[in-house]
Amino acid sequence: MPAVTVENPLTLPRLPQPLDAVRERQVLAVTTAPSGFEGEGFPVRKALATIRPQYLDPFIMMDQMGEVDYAPGEPKGTPWHPHRGFETVTYMIDGVMEHADSHGGGGTISDGDTQWMTAGGGILHREAPPEWLVNKGGLFHGIQLWVNLPGREKMVAPAYQDIGRSNVVLLSSHDGGALVRLIAGEVAGFTGPGSTRTPITLLHASLSPGSRLTLPWRKDFNALAYVLSGRGSVGADRQPIESGQLAVFEGFGTLPGLGTDGETVTLAAAGTQDGRSANLEVIVLGGLPIGEPVAHYGPFVMNTQEELVKAFEDYQAGRLGSIPAGHA
Repeated sequence: MPAVTVENPLTLPRLPQPLDAVRERQVLAVTTAPSGFEGEGFPVRKALATIRPQYLDPFIMMDQMGEVDYAPGEPKGTPWHPHRGFETVTYMIDGVMEHADSHGGGGTISDGDTQWMTAGGGILHREAPPEWLVNKGGLFHGIQLWVNLPGREKMVAPAYQDIGRSNVVLLSSHDGGALVRLIAGEVAGFTGPGSTRTPITLLHASLSPGSRLTLPWRKDFNALAYVLSGRGSVGADRQPIESGQLAVFEGFGTLPGLGTDGETVTLAAAGTQDGRSANLEVIVLGGLPIGEPVAHYGPFVMNTQEELVKAFEDYQAGRLGSIPAGHA
């Protein structure tokens, strides 16, 4: 870990050096992600499961898939299933995953690639390791994030984005101690390749031991940081954090009573790291809160219970698409 890297981060465009006058966001909470299984039985850590929805908006869930080293015959995926009302973002750090959907989207992602699927008004899809990987086994590690859509866009036409690792924007901290992979959104004037219907920022940062990373952050965005591996601290108050834990930062823009706006988000790596990774590996994400009611059940994320019922009825009636020929 990770697949997309450079030998010398100082050759990359650099984020600005933090100014003393700029206020850092403090941390509201650090929580530990519970473990579970998804799909056909692959292990996940449910990064957002213990956080109240109002602190997550516009995000619904995020799973860390793996990190697991499969023996031959063990790799697993998800069978064909429906979605409506949101977007799924799958970022593969190690391993290979194949995607196919009823709208014609699909492809193979591996080693730093991202697939971005807008379920919109309805879609069927599946994600699974290729047959050769099932036979061979190997390392599997990534994340899947669900991004909500506002009510006016829940029924948009489905869409698919294939974001290859060569398109991810690579940045360095001002001193070269951290490498940032900007997948979507904007940081310090740099913009990632992912096209977002809901305004968000998503990045993967690697901090070398003892280094610190300060990210300029939109005042009207919430901010979350999930540690994939390693240990360090987060926020202006330097709260300890380690692998499998999520930090929720203050400052939620237009939502009342959720803290004072801060202008930067700060992460710091401990001087020594565990044996799995030489660095502190962190997913940092934030977005503009939608501020609408959320009715979420299984594969559907809507605004009302009536809309959920309609989604299930449409799925059962075959109105969310059909499995493409050759995939049935």
